[in-house]
Amino acid sequence: MDLILCHQTADFDALGAAVGLSRLKKGAKIVLTGGAHPTVKDFLALHRDEFPLIESRSVNTQAIRSIFVVDTQKRDRLGKSSEWLDLKHLNSIEIYDHHLNAESDIPATVKHLDAVGSTTTIIAELLQSEAIELTPFEATAMALGVHVDTCSFTSEQTTARDAQALAWLLSVGANIKIIAEYVEPGLSPQLQTLLKEALEKLQRSIIQGYTIASVLLKTDEFIPGLSSLASRLMDLTESDALLLGHEYNRNQNSTTEKSSQRLTVIGRSQIPQTNLNLLFESHGGGGHPQAASLTTSTNEPKVFFQQLVEQLQTQIPQPPTARDLMSSPVRTIRPDTTIEQAQRILFRYGHSGLSVVDENDCLVGVISRRDLDIALHHGFSHAPVKGYMTRNLKTITPETSLPEIESLMVTYDVGRLPVLDRGQLIGIVTRTDVLRQLHQEREEKPQGNQQPLTSCLLPTIKARLAPEIWRLLEQASNEAQSRGWHLYLVGGGVRDLLLTEANQPLLLQDIDLVVDGFHRATDDGAGLELASKIQQMYPQARLSVHGEFQTAALLWHKDPTLGNLWIDIATARTEFYPYPAANPEVEASSIRQDLYRRDFTINALAVRLTSPKKGEFSRKGDLLDFFGGLLDLRSRQIRVLHPNSFIEDPTRIYRAVRFAVRLGFTIESQTEEYIRYAIASGVYERLRLENQQAPALTTRLRTELKYILQAEYWKPALQLLADLEALRCLHQDLILTNQLWWQIRCVSRWLKIIDPENNFDHWLIRLEVLIAHLNPSERIKVATNLQLPKDSLQRLKKLEQIETEVIEKLPHYQRKSEIYLLLRQYKYVSLILLSVRTSKSIRRTIWQYLTRLAKVEPLLNGNDLKNLGYQPGPIYKQILDNLLIATLDGKIHSYTEAEAFIQQNY
Repeated sequence: MDLILCHQTADFDALGAAVGLSRLKKGAKIVLTGGAHPTVKDFLALHRDEFPLIESRSVNTQAIRSIFVVDTQKRDRLGKSSEWLDLKHLNSIEIYDHHLNAESDIPATVKHLDAVGSTTTIIAELLQSEAIELTPFEATAMALGVHVDTCSFTSEQTTARDAQALAWLLSVGANIKIIAEYVEPGLSPQLQTLLKEALEKLQRSIIQGYTIASVLLKTDEFIPGLSSLASRLMDLTESDALLLGHEYNRNQNSTTEKSSQRLTVIGRSQIPQTNLNLLFESHGGGGHPQAASLTTSTNEPKVFFQQLVEQLQTQIPQPPTARDLMSSPVRTIRPDTTIEQAQRILFRYGHSGLSVVDENDCLVGVISRRDLDIALHHGFSHAPVKGYMTRNLKTITPETSLPEIESLMVTYDVGRLPVLDRGQLIGIVTRTDVLRQLHQEREEKPQGNQQPLTSCLLPTIKARLAPEIWRLLEQASNEAQSRGWHLYLVGGGVRDLLLTEANQPLLLQDIDLVVDGFHRATDDGAGLELASKIQQMYPQARLSVHGEFQTAALLWHKDPTLGNLWIDIATARTEFYPYPAANPEVEASSIRQDLYRRDFTINALAVRLTSPKKGEFSRKGDLLDFFGGLLDLRSRQIRVLHPNSFIEDPTRIYRAVRFAVRLGFTIESQTEEYIRYAIASGVYERLRLENQQAPALTTRLRTELKYILQAEYWKPALQLLADLEALRCLHQDLILTNQLWWQIRCVSRWLKIIDPENNFDHWLIRLEVLIAHLNPSERIKVATNLQLPKDSLQRLKKLEQIETEVIEKLPHYQRKSEIYLLLRQYKYVSLILLSVRTSKSIRRTIWQYLTRLAKVEPLLNGNDLKNLGYQPGPIYKQILDNLLIATLDGKIHSYTEAEAFIQQNY
């Protein structure tokens, strides 16, 4: 006999999972180990005969062969049936559950755990994979399990897989009317009476802008269906969190009421970062972070319940304030600025509006993009903005909380709120800032062993980094904190942490740190100051400084403890591009703005390394993800942050390709459209012809090309660049034709054999093959723009001349010495470049020279000549050359013959 065990007080998820599993495990019987929720009881009152249910008292324990436990991993939730887990003759014990963080004390032989909204979803996916058909009643029971345990797809644990599972269940016959009846059941008369009492006794408190409701009800006996009552209370009171307590007599026949009190508590929460499961677990209860329950015995129900309420209140995070959200410094204009000038400034910085200040820098108005567009439409480009700006302003202070900001924006329909501190404009909060923060708070947290939790990543980082590097990061964060700054690990280090398996060490050789000095003028050099302090602790590190805001880099080379390590430490900054492909202009800003200036969402992630100050919402170890980078990591896609990103900097196209190929990601469709638009616009060719490409840009472009062409994945990367037509960033006519693609691969094969040690910089030769595909005059311009080395420029410049000489002469030479003497005047790399541009016969001859003839040496050397009595001098070269020619042509084969050849001729 095979048994499927549901936990005590079985809910629809336990029942639905058990029903589905009974189809996977043919012949298995379902045991409700200790009652069921009222709505489940009502459902089974009509549908019991449709499922293979068996009462525990009817089980012959000697006949049990396998046990399958659903929706729990704890023995005590199985009641007396847990004794069956210890039977010696069991073949197996399997667990199916979606509570990944639960501690298990069941000796399971197999566990099926997955981070989805319901256990039923796991079973539904297994049924689909095995193409097992369900009856409409089975499908309905399972659909109820998915619906109820995901709170109709509103709980934080809900995933897309839950929705797909429900869609499949509906397609195989789940009854929507029955689902609706049991998902939203009506309250019994008894519960309706309790609802009225609960509304009268309900206690409310406002904590950090959230409404916390609590009520303790007392009856003589247990009342089933309290979870439905709690949900109804949440809806009616519009509370953000609710604790519903139910005090009743433990023993109906007891004469001593106080000593036999029983307390059941139902919890519901919609507040981010609260965890009811964690709160109730220590008292023997549990569930989900947003929905949990417990039942306990206590002599002081009121005291116990009040302590739970207070503990829940301490979980509520401090909401972010305007100081955390605002962009700063603020772009401002004067009231007399013209509409046309304001429009140019708006376009330059990419803002949706501008603040207007008077001569004392006091805020007097705000003008939006829409205001400017209307004025320009009516031909008032030369009119001052003071005639069109909004003067009746809503403003906030640095301490205004996010809920208050959100309320102001919704109530007054304003898209931006200036932040004033003692009358001075210090920042601005826009709708976009609010939406990014809300996205950050509501983003689904990864679960399970595949990715670290995002609530605090520091334990994960510490466990996976080398101890010496972790110690360095700790010292850096302590130094930043002592100066009142925040320090963040940003970019690739965070990305790689979230991508690699949890049990894999994190090998970081390039670490990017950002110091947020809260954009005070005195802290513009925060990055350099911190780097200098770290160098004092690690004097073996080399410190270099670059950039307007003194971005600093620390380099350890072959250090005994740190190995080869590069750490960039920058002050948080924002940037803009005055014109396409220009060098960005930067200025100090916040970590939020610093992340916003980055290229792709997966690189705009940060982990806070410092502890919060009083009143700050963000915690040490928190992941900052304002742009959906975590979701894109899971979707394995490259998504750009800004529509004009590729217009501003073409190197980002190459970075997109490099990351996509290296990580095995795809380029998101909208991002690909932006790339193709930027290339098709001709902006890069126009800048090239106007010779406006800044040295810094060409350096970055060459660096990206080097990263790609020297990597193991250079072939798929180059093909993707070609598919995007991105080689046109180098020159409008540069297209990866079949012929050019063959040339590059052929050269690479030759280099692998001729130069296995990579002495010739293979990536550079691949690039030269690309550039050599252009006509002679253009190839030099492109190579010069890319600032290639002098040797490369000389090779490309002389390539046509060498090609003409070799093609003209080489076919007429038959003897090996003639071939040798012609080709030895050219360098190896030039011949390799030339080989793929000539006929097959010439290419074969060049190969023969490079692999054999060039390695032939005279059978005698200068010492031998001296021993034979020849006086040293210019004659030596002539003798040895002639000896080599004779050797190449097969006239001499041995040392003796070489001696005779010399004595005969000299």
